[in-house]
Amino acid sequence: MTDAPKHTTDSDRSDDAADRKVVEQEQAAIRDFVKGLSGDDIKSGNWFTKLAAHAMNTYTEKVDWKYFQDRYAGVPADVIVDQRIKMAARYAALEGGLSAGAYTAAVAATIGSLGGASPATVPAAVATVTVDVAFVTQLQLRLAYDISVLYRVPLNVHDPDDLWKLIRVALTIKSGEAANKTVSKAVPLVVRPLVKRFYSGSTLAAGRALPVVGRHLLQRNVIKIGIPLIGVPLSVLLNRYTTLVAGRHARAVFRNEARVIELAAGISERSRHPQLVLWVAWLVIRANAKDKIADDEALLMRHLVRSVRERHEVVDERLAQVVDIDPADVWKRVDAEPGDLGDVLDAAQRVATVDGDVNAREKTILAELQKRCSRD
Repeated sequence: MTDAPKHTTDSDRSDDAADRKVVEQEQAAIRDFVKGLSGDDIKSGNWFTKLAAHAMNTYTEKVDWKYFQDRYAGVPADVIVDQRIKMAARYAALEGGLSAGAYTAAVAATIGSLGGASPATVPAAVATVTVDVAFVTQLQLRLAYDISVLYRVPLNVHDPDDLWKLIRVALTIKSGEAANKTVSKAVPLVVRPLVKRFYSGSTLAAGRALPVVGRHLLQRNVIKIGIPLIGVPLSVLLNRYTTLVAGRHARAVFRNEARVIELAAGISERSRHPQLVLWVAWLVIRANAKDKIADDEALLMRHLVRSVRERHEVVDERLAQVVDIDPADVWKRVDAEPGDLGDVLDAAQRVATVDGDVNAREKTILAELQKRCSRD
């Protein structure tokens, strides 16, 4: 796990001792990383920025599509992703058991009060919590990245937008979601009342002192810190559960994006009228002009434009400048094209279904397009 993940299949599972050894080795590497942090790093949230670089820079240089193909040639991505999620959850649970014994109720408040401490003076208990949080965070970041690679969804962790996307997917952060709601959703139903009761007072103040990502991670782990006696089993449960949630969320996000990329590539490949297809696709997407464009529709249009550019060397600057698309303009373009326009109609039908069932406005456009494409 230090340089690249250790993979197992149902026919080749590591025993518990081997898994524990892998976890202990990675935990030691994370412990060395944490030793270099100061109290200010922990309090300000800078530890997370440093961890993201530590976790991903060298890892992404070694783990790519070829890495997985060399090990799983011909195996469908869904199978490998499922095994990756199970393996990561197993490692997270093992690490939770190893870390939980050192937790104390005062740790969260101590994190909030740190400031200016050198690496050597960061309290041991805080360091223990930070190792646990960093271990699971790194595990989930790498798991999400692996899943994006397996579904052939391009991510450049050196690009700020792509890195933030990876972080949001890996840590299941929803834009604008309240922090106290986030922590409740991150744990099983049976322990949510404990979370709500415990996450208050000085612990809540400590959480508010951290930036958004650090606060999110502290909230996710604070319940493991302050409840006596049940710390170890709860830590094992939460580490495993949150990693399963992260993995399944990443699978849903990146598998869906892979579906949209595949759809865009298929439309582009079959098209004999790539420029017209772009106009018609945008008309279908903007059928609900007063409504917000669905994420899948925006994603499809972006990948369709890219695919048409790469496959057909078509870039339509006029379309790029359109604010409100005029259906009459599109129909003129359709009528001006000679020959069979079956590829255009097929593309429009596929675009209309990308975000679910075809609605009434989309059906109206498809009906008009079908009439204009019927040239008997």
